[in-house]
Amino acid sequence: MLRAVVFIFFLLSVTRHYGCSQRYNAIYSFGDSIADTGNLCTGSGGCPSWLTTGQPPYGNTHFGHPTGRCTDGRVIVDFLADHFVLPLLPPSKAIGAGDVKKGANMAIIGATTMDFEFLKKHGLGNNIWNNGPLGTQIQWFQQLMPSICGTGADCQSYFNNSLFVVGEFGGNDYNAPLFGGKAMAEVRSYVPQIVDRIASGVETLIGLGAVDVVVPGVLPIGCFPLYLTLYQSSSKDDYDEIGCLKSYNNLSSYHNELLKQAVSGLQSKHAGVRLMYADFYAQVVDMVRSPETFGLKYGLKVCCGAGGQGSYNYNNNAQCGMSGSSACGDPEMHLVWDGIHLTEAAYRSIADGWLKGTYCSPGILR
Repeated sequence: MLRAVVFIFFLLSVTRHYGCSQRYNAIYSFGDSIADTGNLCTGSGGCPSWLTTGQPPYGNTHFGHPTGRCTDGRVIVDFLADHFVLPLLPPSKAIGAGDVKKGANMAIIGATTMDFEFLKKHGLGNNIWNNGPLGTQIQWFQQLMPSICGTGADCQSYFNNSLFVVGEFGGNDYNAPLFGGKAMAEVRSYVPQIVDRIASGVETLIGLGAVDVVVPGVLPIGCFPLYLTLYQSSSKDDYDEIGCLKSYNNLSSYHNELLKQAVSGLQSKHAGVRLMYADFYAQVVDMVRSPETFGLKYGLKVCCGAGGQGSYNYNNNAQCGMSGSSACGDPEMHLVWDGIHLTEAAYRSIADGWLKGTYCSPGILR
Protein backbone atom coordinates (compact mmCIF):
# COMPACT_ATOMS: atom_id res chain seq x y z
CA MET A 1 0.00 0.00 0.00
CA LEU A 2 2.79 2.41 0.97
CA ARG A 3 4.59 1.66 -2.28
CA ALA A 4 1.43 2.49 -4.26
CA VAL A 5 1.02 5.82 -2.46
CA VAL A 6 4.65 6.74 -3.13
CA PHE A 7 4.20 5.90 -6.81
CA ILE A 8 1.09 8.10 -7.04
CA PHE A 9 2.98 11.04 -5.54
CA PHE A 10 5.78 10.44 -8.05
CA LEU A 11 3.29 10.57 -10.93
CA LEU A 12 1.80 13.80 -9.60
CA SER A 13 5.27 15.31 -9.35
CA VAL A 14 6.13 14.32 -12.92
CA THR A 15 2.86 15.72 -14.24
CA ARG A 16 3.29 18.99 -12.37
CA HIS A 17 6.86 19.60 -13.52
CA TYR A 18 7.04 18.08 -16.96
CA GLY A 19 3.59 18.25 -18.47
CA CYS A 20 2.96 15.30 -20.83
CA SER A 21 6.22 13.71 -19.60
CA GLN A 22 8.31 16.37 -21.37
CA ARG A 23 11.87 16.15 -20.09
CA TYR A 24 15.26 17.56 -20.94
CA ASN A 25 18.74 16.27 -20.23
CA ALA A 26 19.93 19.80 -19.54
CA ILE A 27 19.47 23.51 -20.23
CA TYR A 28 22.23 25.57 -21.87
CA SER A 29 21.87 29.34 -21.78
CA PHE A 30 23.58 32.19 -23.65
CA GLY A 31 22.97 35.91 -23.18
CA ASP A 32 23.71 39.01 -21.18
CA SER A 33 22.75 40.38 -17.75
CA ILE A 34 19.13 39.30 -18.19
CA ALA A 35 20.29 35.68 -18.02
CA ASP A 36 23.70 35.70 -16.27
CA THR A 37 23.86 33.56 -13.13
CA GLY A 38 27.27 34.79 -11.98
CA ASN A 39 29.99 34.54 -14.64
CA LEU A 40 31.68 37.70 -13.35
CA CYS A 41 31.61 36.41 -9.77
CA THR A 42 33.48 33.15 -10.18
CA GLY A 43 36.80 34.10 -8.61
CA SER A 44 37.89 33.06 -5.14
CA GLY A 45 36.72 36.39 -3.74
CA GLY A 46 33.25 36.21 -5.27
CA CYS A 47 31.82 39.26 -7.02
CA PRO A 48 34.42 42.03 -7.57
CA SER A 49 33.90 45.19 -5.54
CA TRP A 50 33.54 47.35 -8.65
CA LEU A 51 30.54 45.34 -9.88
CA THR A 52 27.51 47.14 -8.45
CA THR A 53 25.22 44.26 -9.40
CA GLY A 54 27.42 42.03 -7.26
CA GLN A 55 26.69 44.05 -4.11
CA PRO A 56 23.73 43.95 -1.69
CA PRO A 57 20.76 44.19 -1.99
CA TYR A 58 21.13 42.13 -5.19
CA GLY A 59 20.13 38.55 -4.48
CA ASN A 60 18.37 39.32 -1.19
CA THR A 61 14.92 37.99 -2.10
CA HIS A 62 15.87 34.38 -2.77
CA PHE A 63 19.53 33.72 -2.06
CA GLY A 64 20.08 36.16 0.79
CA HIS A 65 23.27 37.49 -0.80
CA PRO A 66 24.57 38.66 -4.20
CA THR A 67 25.18 35.89 -6.74
CA GLY A 68 26.03 37.92 -9.83
CA ARG A 69 22.41 37.84 -10.99
CA CYS A 70 21.21 41.34 -11.87
CA THR A 71 18.03 41.16 -9.82
CA ASP A 72 16.77 40.61 -6.29
CA GLY A 73 16.60 36.82 -6.71
CA ARG A 74 16.27 34.39 -9.58
CA VAL A 75 16.26 34.94 -13.33
CA ILE A 76 14.22 33.26 -16.07
CA VAL A 77 16.55 30.31 -16.67
CA ASP A 78 16.37 29.50 -12.95
CA PHE A 79 12.61 29.08 -13.20
CA LEU A 80 12.91 27.03 -16.38
CA ALA A 81 15.39 24.72 -14.64
CA ASP A 82 13.07 24.41 -11.66
CA HIS A 83 10.14 23.49 -13.90
CA PHE A 84 12.07 20.67 -15.54
CA VAL A 85 13.53 19.53 -12.19
CA LEU A 86 17.09 20.40 -13.16
CA PRO A 87 19.71 22.14 -11.01
CA LEU A 88 20.05 25.91 -11.24
CA LEU A 89 22.39 26.62 -14.14
CA PRO A 90 25.91 27.23 -12.85
CA PRO A 91 27.99 29.93 -14.55
CA SER A 92 30.19 28.18 -17.09
CA LYS A 93 33.34 29.99 -16.00
CA ALA A 94 33.09 28.59 -12.47
CA ILE A 95 32.69 24.90 -13.03
CA GLY A 96 34.93 21.95 -13.72
CA ALA A 97 34.50 18.68 -15.54
CA GLY A 98 31.47 16.72 -14.48
CA ASP A 99 29.41 19.73 -13.40
CA VAL A 100 27.86 20.58 -16.74
CA LYS A 101 25.88 17.52 -17.75
CA LYS A 102 22.59 18.98 -16.53
CA GLY A 103 23.20 22.49 -17.74
CA ALA A 104 25.47 25.50 -17.83
CA ASN A 105 25.10 29.21 -18.35
CA MET A 106 27.42 31.03 -20.73
CA ALA A 107 25.54 34.34 -20.35
CA ILE A 108 27.59 37.19 -18.93
CA ILE A 109 26.81 40.75 -17.85
CA GLY A 110 27.47 43.28 -20.58
CA ALA A 111 27.57 40.75 -23.41
CA THR A 112 26.96 41.96 -26.94
CA THR A 113 25.97 40.14 -30.09
CA MET A 114 28.74 41.66 -32.16
CA ASP A 115 32.41 41.19 -31.42
CA PHE A 116 34.76 43.89 -30.24
CA GLU A 117 36.13 44.65 -33.71
CA PHE A 118 32.67 45.64 -34.97
CA LEU A 119 32.11 47.92 -31.99
CA LYS A 120 35.59 49.42 -32.26
CA LYS A 121 35.04 50.10 -35.96
CA HIS A 122 32.02 52.21 -35.02
CA GLY A 123 33.89 54.11 -32.31
CA LEU A 124 32.33 52.16 -29.46
CA GLY A 125 35.36 50.34 -28.10
CA ASN A 126 35.40 52.40 -24.90
CA ASN A 127 31.70 51.68 -24.26
CA ILE A 128 32.22 47.92 -23.94
CA TRP A 129 34.08 46.56 -20.92
CA ASN A 130 33.53 42.84 -21.33
CA ASN A 131 34.59 40.53 -24.13
CA GLY A 132 31.90 37.86 -24.02
CA PRO A 133 29.88 38.31 -27.24
CA LEU A 134 27.69 35.57 -28.67
CA GLY A 135 30.48 33.99 -30.72
CA THR A 136 32.76 33.80 -27.69
CA GLN A 137 30.01 32.26 -25.57
CA ILE A 138 29.52 29.55 -28.19
CA GLN A 139 33.27 28.88 -27.98
CA TRP A 140 32.97 28.56 -24.19
CA PHE A 141 30.18 26.05 -24.74
CA GLN A 142 32.25 24.06 -27.23
CA GLN A 143 35.07 23.92 -24.69
CA LEU A 144 32.64 22.34 -22.22
CA MET A 145 31.35 19.72 -24.64
CA PRO A 146 33.91 17.01 -23.81
CA SER A 147 32.80 17.26 -20.15
CA ILE A 148 29.14 17.12 -21.13
CA CYS A 149 28.91 14.36 -23.69
CA GLY A 150 32.28 13.51 -25.18
CA THR A 151 32.29 14.13 -28.92
CA GLY A 152 30.51 13.33 -32.17
CA ALA A 153 27.33 11.27 -32.17
CA ASP A 154 27.11 11.15 -28.37
CA CYS A 155 26.87 14.94 -28.19
CA GLN A 156 24.40 15.10 -31.06
CA SER A 157 22.11 12.68 -29.25
CA TYR A 158 22.51 14.42 -25.89
CA PHE A 159 21.79 17.90 -27.25
CA ASN A 160 18.79 16.58 -29.19
CA ASN A 161 17.16 16.22 -25.77
CA SER A 162 18.41 19.44 -24.17
CA LEU A 163 16.88 22.93 -24.11
CA PHE A 164 18.90 25.86 -25.47
CA VAL A 165 18.07 29.49 -24.64
CA VAL A 166 19.89 31.96 -26.90
CA GLY A 167 19.42 35.48 -25.61
CA GLU A 168 18.22 37.97 -25.38
CA PHE A 169 21.01 39.42 -27.48
CA GLY A 170 21.07 42.94 -28.87
CA GLY A 171 20.33 45.03 -25.81
CA ASN A 172 23.95 45.97 -25.15
CA ASP A 173 24.65 46.40 -28.86
CA TYR A 174 22.13 49.25 -28.71
CA ASN A 175 22.91 50.53 -25.21
CA ALA A 176 26.53 51.19 -26.16
CA PRO A 177 25.89 53.51 -29.13
CA LEU A 178 22.84 55.18 -27.59
CA PHE A 179 24.68 55.99 -24.36
CA GLY A 180 27.67 56.97 -26.50
CA GLY A 181 25.70 59.68 -28.25
CA LYS A 182 25.09 58.00 -31.60
CA ALA A 183 22.05 59.17 -33.57
CA MET A 184 19.07 56.83 -33.63
CA ALA A 185 19.28 56.51 -37.43
CA GLU A 186 22.84 55.17 -37.18
CA VAL A 187 21.92 52.75 -34.40
CA ARG A 188 19.01 51.41 -36.49
CA SER A 189 21.46 50.74 -39.33
CA TYR A 190 23.23 48.17 -37.10
CA VAL A 191 20.09 46.08 -36.59
CA PRO A 192 20.24 43.83 -39.68
CA GLN A 193 23.86 42.88 -38.92
CA ILE A 194 23.06 42.17 -35.27
CA VAL A 195 20.09 39.98 -36.17
CA ASP A 196 22.12 38.13 -38.80
CA ARG A 197 24.77 37.38 -36.17
CA ILE A 198 22.14 36.01 -33.77
CA ALA A 199 20.73 33.79 -36.52
CA SER A 200 24.23 32.59 -37.37
CA GLY A 201 24.85 31.74 -33.71
CA VAL A 202 21.61 29.78 -33.48
CA GLU A 203 22.52 27.88 -36.64
CA THR A 204 25.92 27.00 -35.17
CA LEU A 205 24.20 25.48 -32.13
CA ILE A 206 21.81 23.57 -34.40
CA GLY A 207 24.87 22.15 -36.14
CA LEU A 208 26.13 20.96 -32.75
CA GLY A 209 22.87 19.12 -32.10
CA ALA A 210 20.46 21.67 -30.61
CA VAL A 211 16.86 20.79 -31.48
CA ASP A 212 14.76 22.76 -28.97
CA VAL A 213 15.92 26.40 -29.06
CA VAL A 214 14.32 29.46 -27.44
CA VAL A 215 15.28 32.75 -29.13
CA PRO A 216 14.05 35.78 -27.16
CA GLY A 217 13.64 39.21 -28.69
CA VAL A 218 14.85 42.37 -26.99
CA LEU A 219 12.90 44.21 -24.32
CA PRO A 220 11.09 47.55 -24.84
CA ILE A 221 14.00 49.78 -23.79
CA GLY A 222 11.79 52.87 -23.99
CA CYS A 223 9.91 51.55 -20.96
CA PHE A 224 12.95 51.28 -18.70
CA PRO A 225 13.41 53.96 -16.03
CA LEU A 226 17.09 54.37 -16.98
CA TYR A 227 16.08 55.51 -20.49
CA LEU A 228 13.04 57.39 -19.21
CA THR A 229 15.28 59.35 -16.84
CA LEU A 230 18.27 59.98 -19.11
CA TYR A 231 16.22 60.82 -22.19
CA GLN A 232 13.16 62.44 -20.70
CA SER A 233 11.36 64.82 -23.02
CA SER A 234 9.14 67.85 -22.54
CA SER A 235 7.03 66.78 -25.53
CA LYS A 236 4.10 64.48 -24.85
CA ASP A 237 4.34 63.28 -28.43
CA ASP A 238 7.57 61.47 -27.56
CA TYR A 239 5.67 59.12 -25.24
CA ASP A 240 3.12 56.42 -25.95
CA GLU A 241 -0.12 55.82 -24.04
CA ILE A 242 1.61 53.86 -21.24
CA GLY A 243 4.39 56.41 -20.69
CA CYS A 244 7.21 54.77 -22.66
CA LEU A 245 9.52 56.56 -25.11
CA LYS A 246 8.34 55.83 -28.65
CA SER A 247 11.60 56.15 -30.58
CA TYR A 248 13.48 53.73 -28.31
CA ASN A 249 10.67 51.20 -28.38
CA ASN A 250 10.53 51.54 -32.17
CA LEU A 251 14.18 50.45 -32.23
CA SER A 252 13.34 47.38 -30.13
CA SER A 253 10.35 46.60 -32.36
CA TYR A 254 12.47 46.85 -35.50
CA HIS A 255 15.00 44.41 -34.06
CA ASN A 256 12.27 42.00 -33.04
CA GLU A 257 10.54 42.05 -36.41
CA LEU A 258 13.78 41.20 -38.19
CA LEU A 259 14.56 38.54 -35.59
CA LYS A 260 11.17 36.88 -36.02
CA GLN A 261 11.76 36.77 -39.78
CA ALA A 262 15.21 35.25 -39.20
CA VAL A 263 13.81 32.62 -36.83
CA SER A 264 11.11 31.77 -39.36
CA GLY A 265 13.76 31.40 -42.07
CA LEU A 266 15.83 29.09 -39.88
CA GLN A 267 12.75 27.03 -39.07
CA SER A 268 12.04 26.54 -42.77
CA LYS A 269 15.62 25.51 -43.34
CA HIS A 270 15.80 23.11 -40.38
CA ALA A 271 12.53 21.17 -40.38
CA GLY A 272 13.57 18.83 -37.56
CA VAL A 273 14.36 21.70 -35.18
CA ARG A 274 11.85 23.38 -32.85
CA LEU A 275 12.63 27.10 -32.78
CA MET A 276 10.64 29.14 -30.25
CA TYR A 277 10.48 32.94 -30.47
CA ALA A 278 10.05 34.37 -26.97
CA ASP A 279 8.31 37.75 -27.02
CA PHE A 280 9.99 39.68 -24.23
CA TYR A 281 8.71 42.94 -25.70
CA ALA A 282 5.00 42.12 -25.69
CA GLN A 283 4.97 40.77 -22.15
CA VAL A 284 6.89 43.65 -20.59
CA VAL A 285 4.65 46.17 -22.36
CA ASP A 286 1.61 44.31 -21.01
CA MET A 287 3.14 44.33 -17.53
CA VAL A 288 3.69 48.09 -17.71
CA ARG A 289 0.16 48.63 -19.01
CA SER A 290 -1.53 46.37 -16.49
CA PRO A 291 0.82 45.23 -13.71
CA GLU A 292 -2.04 43.93 -11.56
CA THR A 293 -2.83 41.30 -14.21
CA PHE A 294 0.54 39.77 -13.36
CA GLY A 295 0.18 40.09 -9.59
CA LEU A 296 2.21 43.33 -9.47
CA LYS A 297 1.44 46.85 -8.29
CA TYR A 298 4.11 49.03 -9.91
CA GLY A 299 4.97 49.20 -13.60
CA LEU A 300 7.61 51.88 -14.15
CA LYS A 301 8.73 52.54 -10.57
CA VAL A 302 12.13 51.13 -9.62
CA CYS A 303 12.33 48.99 -6.49
CA CYS A 304 16.05 49.52 -5.80
CA GLY A 305 16.94 53.15 -6.41
CA ALA A 306 17.53 56.58 -4.93
CA GLY A 307 14.83 58.99 -6.02
CA GLY A 308 16.15 61.18 -8.82
CA GLN A 309 14.15 63.15 -11.36
CA GLY A 310 10.66 62.09 -12.26
CA SER A 311 8.54 59.43 -10.56
CA TYR A 312 10.68 56.41 -11.42
CA ASN A 313 12.90 56.27 -8.28
CA TYR A 314 15.97 56.07 -10.53
CA ASN A 315 19.12 58.11 -9.99
CA ASN A 316 22.01 57.40 -12.35
CA ASN A 317 24.49 58.68 -9.76
CA ALA A 318 23.17 56.38 -7.03
CA GLN A 319 22.25 53.18 -8.81
CA CYS A 320 21.21 50.04 -7.00
CA GLY A 321 24.22 48.60 -5.18
CA MET A 322 25.81 52.04 -4.79
CA SER A 323 25.90 54.29 -1.76
CA GLY A 324 22.71 56.30 -1.39
CA SER A 325 20.38 53.75 -2.95
CA SER A 326 18.10 51.33 -1.14
CA ALA A 327 15.66 48.57 -1.98
CA CYS A 328 11.92 48.67 -1.47
CA GLY A 329 10.31 46.37 1.06
CA ASP A 330 7.98 44.74 -1.48
CA PRO A 331 9.99 43.71 -4.57
CA GLU A 332 7.33 41.09 -5.30
CA MET A 333 5.03 43.98 -6.24
CA HIS A 334 7.46 45.60 -8.69
CA LEU A 335 8.20 44.96 -12.34
CA VAL A 336 11.54 46.81 -12.42
CA TRP A 337 14.32 46.07 -9.97
CA ASP A 338 17.13 48.56 -10.66
CA GLY A 339 16.15 50.69 -13.65
CA ILE A 340 17.10 48.30 -16.47
CA HIS A 341 16.66 44.79 -15.03
CA LEU A 342 13.45 43.20 -13.79
CA THR A 343 12.54 41.66 -10.45
CA GLU A 344 12.42 37.98 -9.59
CA ALA A 345 8.61 38.25 -9.55
CA ALA A 346 8.64 39.55 -13.12
CA TYR A 347 11.07 36.87 -14.30
CA ARG A 348 8.90 34.15 -12.74
CA SER A 349 5.91 35.43 -14.71
CA ILE A 350 7.93 35.67 -17.92
CA ALA A 351 9.17 32.09 -17.54
CA ASP A 352 5.58 30.97 -17.10
CA GLY A 353 4.59 32.84 -20.27
CA TRP A 354 7.36 31.12 -22.22
CA LEU A 355 6.47 27.69 -20.91
CA LYS A 356 2.75 27.97 -21.63
CA GLY A 357 3.15 29.77 -24.95
CA THR A 358 1.35 32.94 -23.86
CA TYR A 359 4.41 34.96 -24.86
CA CYS A 360 6.40 32.35 -26.77
CA SER A 361 5.64 30.90 -30.18
CA PRO A 362 5.39 27.97 -29.90
CA GLY A 363 5.47 27.53 -26.13
CA ILE A 364 8.26 25.50 -24.58
CA LEU A 365 5.72 22.97 -23.31
CA ARG A 366 4.42 20.85 -26.14
